[in-house]
Amino acid sequence: MSTHSRMVAVAASAVIAAVALAGCSSSNDQLSEQYGSGTTQNYISGDGAVTEVAADERAAPVDFTTKDSDGDTISSKDLRGKVVVLNFWYAGCPPCRAEAKYLNQVHDEHADDDVAFIGVNVRDEEGTAAAFERTFDVQYPTVLDARDGAMQLALSGQIAPNAVPATIVLDKQGRVAARVLGAVDGPSILQTLVGDELDGKAS
Repeated sequence: MSTHSRMVAVAASAVIAAVALAGCSSSNDQLSEQYGSGTTQNYISGDGAVTEVAADERAAPVDFTTKDSDGDTISSKDLRGKVVVLNFWYAGCPPCRAEAKYLNQVHDEHADDDVAFIGVNVRDEEGTAAAFERTFDVQYPTVLDARDGAMQLALSGQIAPNAVPATIVLDKQGRVAARVLGAVDGPSILQTLVGDELDGKAS
């Protein structure tokens, strides 16, 4: 393995470990260490806080190319022009199970719009993730990010997930527009975040 490959593998492992350690915890937990150089400091894992970024303050577009659990390529460049919802989860996380119906609801409402949902599983292998998707009737693709951390690494230096579950909304240019840190506890917040980006209402 080359030096570059080893560095990428180590970085990916560090990101995966950071998110996994932060996962499924409550607001009473200790502050988790932030990874990369993300902009959110001293967060409390999974507290349900919503962070929105004004359009004129957004960082560079997120860049990623990976494969979903069916082997199909998912590329940030191919998603330009769409509002993208990235949901970070794993099957053994109770809040992830609780929020699944709300994610499905918002996904279905925007089935005919320029909106793409991508599940990012940070811990499980294919069989476990697939069982979750069958149980909760998840109709959008899932990336098994425990393999290389590609999706999590793509957000390093941005407003990163930092907890599981976490949901990040990318605008039509591929920039981070908003993040829900913790479970989506109803459809209304996500509906508003996605709708504002679709309609160009984000300030």
